[in-house]
Amino acid sequence: MTAFDTRLIGETVVVQPTGRLNMVAAPRLREQLRGLVDGGARRLVVDLAETEFIDSSGLGALISGLKAARQAGGDLRIAAPTEQVRRVLKLTKLDKVLTAYGSAEDAFDG
Repeated sequence: MTAFDTRLIGETVVVQPTGRLNMVAAPRLREQLRGLVDGGARRLVVDLAETEFIDSSGLGALISGLKAARQAGGDLRIAAPTEQVRRVLKLTKLDKVLTAYGSAEDAFDG
């Protein structure tokens, strides 16, 4: 499986899934986030600007990454969700758990 693109902003690792974050792609994101946490990353941002669709599998991967990061003493935040992703987060009330930031750069400011 090919990993999603990543970049560093200071000590924050940004992962950018693209296209559809569904039952096909979600396991890849889950494994990548777990690998980053296991490798020592504590501040993770999932940049959803290029994610056109998310389903329950994608939401599960985000929650799994959040749990892994928090258990390791860190955090996972999301940035720039598209309108479809924002709607799904709101419908599932996960917008209360995964606060959306305008950009990956803003996610850990302040």
